[in-house]
Amino acid sequence: MLPDLTQYMWIVWLVLALLFVIVELMTLEFTFLMLAAGTLIGGLGVNLLGGPWWLQVLMAAAVSGLLLFTIRPLLLRALRRSSALQPTNVDALYGISARVLVPFVDGDGSVKLDNGETWTARLIDGDATQLDVGSRVVVRAVRGATVEVAPEAAPEERTIDHG
Repeated sequence: MLPDLTQYMWIVWLVLALLFVIVELMTLEFTFLMLAAGTLIGGLGVNLLGGPWWLQVLMAAAVSGLLLFTIRPLLLRALRRSSALQPTNVDALYGISARVLVPFVDGDGSVKLDNGETWTARLIDGDATQLDVGSRVVVRAVRGATVEVAPEAAPEERTIDHG
């Protein structure tokens, strides 16, 4: 006579849910999290209510499928909406303004960026004689430990038409 193993199905549901959570921690796509929730809600829930094993499996599959096609897309959309791409490190330097610290000689000088960093600079266009200490420039490129800068465009003057 064989023992009735269906009385231990609750252990199977817990182990399966734990495995799904571990896999989810490695993938981070909410797929296995939905399977784990379906396993706990459908499988373990029906088990605790005294349902037969086939109904437990059926409910676990149904709840997992429902969660996969309803909740998962909402979670992914919310996750991707909140993670706007922010430039960091060298990528954040493009377009930043700076002040000339050391006058440019043969196109090379030194600038202090608006973020407080001091960089060796190379002038890529414009006349270096126009740039005195304190003049404003804009970073156009980063080449190793040197930023390539261009003179900052003068702000346009607005004219008021009184006519």
